[in-house]
Amino acid sequence: MRRRNFLAFGGAGLAFAENAAKTAARRGVAADCACSFAPQAAVAGGAFDQLQSDLKVTGMKVFGVSLTPTSDRPYVFVKLETNQGLVGWGEGTLEGKAGAAMACIEDFRDFVVGSDPMQVEHTWQSMYVHSFYRAGPVMGSAISAIDQALWDIRGKALGMPVYRLLGGPLDPRGVRGYYHADGVRTPEGLAKLRATAIEQGVSCFKTGLPGYYEWIETRGKIEAAVKSMQVLREALGPDIDIAVDFHAKTSPSVASILVKEVEPLNLLFIEEPCPPENVRAMAKIARRSTTPVATGERLVASYGCRELIEMGVVDILQPDINHVGGVTGLWKVAQMAAVSGISMAPHACEGPIGGLATLHVNAAMPNFVVQEICGQIQPGAADKVWEEWLGFPAMRMVGGRFPLSQKPGLGFELSESSLARYPFGGTRPMARVFHEDGSVAEW
Repeated sequence: MRRRNFLAFGGAGLAFAENAAKTAARRGVAADCACSFAPQAAVAGGAFDQLQSDLKVTGMKVFGVSLTPTSDRPYVFVKLETNQGLVGWGEGTLEGKAGAAMACIEDFRDFVVGSDPMQVEHTWQSMYVHSFYRAGPVMGSAISAIDQALWDIRGKALGMPVYRLLGGPLDPRGVRGYYHADGVRTPEGLAKLRATAIEQGVSCFKTGLPGYYEWIETRGKIEAAVKSMQVLREALGPDIDIAVDFHAKTSPSVASILVKEVEPLNLLFIEEPCPPENVRAMAKIARRSTTPVATGERLVASYGCRELIEMGVVDILQPDINHVGGVTGLWKVAQMAAVSGISMAPHACEGPIGGLATLHVNAAMPNFVVQEICGQIQPGAADKVWEEWLGFPAMRMVGGRFPLSQKPGLGFELSESSLARYPFGGTRPMARVFHEDGSVAEW
């Protein structure tokens, strides 16, 4: 084709494209990708007019909060405001990706502001489905924050704690939990830990494996891992439950050896013996163990847990309310797990809002086992800050259980001014761990 003819053809093509785009715009067709859609107003406008409440979300604020300037998990909080003065708080803290989570929450502004906060499920579905690409941890954390805040408003509007809206509580004593026992290894330290646990009524601890593991490990390193678990069992005695987090540091081959070696210890569960996305490898490990296998803190939405549930791979699921999709997401996973005979031990190692929110869901779960909080038996610096913010010792157990608030919503009040003392220090990467030969290690 001659250049002159090509240019003439090109000009005609451009004119055709412009006319097609105008026609498409009149017909409600997206010219940029040839995807048909009906205008939003024609789809949703007026559909819920007779069903909506008088509440409307009028504003959304996102806060990054760094307890220390170098923290790899600055808290990500969201505050929703309404036309009737009710406010709701939620958390979407995402380790190593705080800035991304905050930006994603802002991306959902049009989904939330102007909506009826009582229609929690509808808003959840819209955020998840209308984003087109399915949620990973960033989007899952953003949805989680907004969903928690909506449930907080919903409970306040109805004058009830969220756990009552879900049909709880199943146990009026509160929610059983555990503290971490990492870093306590001397005989004196372990003896003190046991004495304090008995005094406080704490009935469960979790620990981790020492070091990091290659795909095939030496006998000496495996024996050291087994010994660390044996020492803890001997020191705490038979009446205190112990869970061990492998944290996906072990390959399927190494984990398969360890789960057989520790069977005599009667552990409550072994957590993440391999990366959670490797479902068939996890199934192989589970078949070799009589100790319950747990996983799930890195999974998003009920869809992310579906394969594990359908294959019967795990005994316990551990989704995190700050990543799985908030109260709505955690509740869906719990119900799917319950009908399959799988128990729940949710993860919560971020800030106090998500921690308190997960207690409400736990209190209504028939298949609940125990709640994690990444704290020690003695209150730490973060515990003191949380009490400063909320006016009570959030996520501290009494008699081995987290008390349930009788206040409506998620059961707390929080001021913006209290957060201002801990300005956002920016996103920081999580730990990057390497083996001796320089290869990347799981952790």
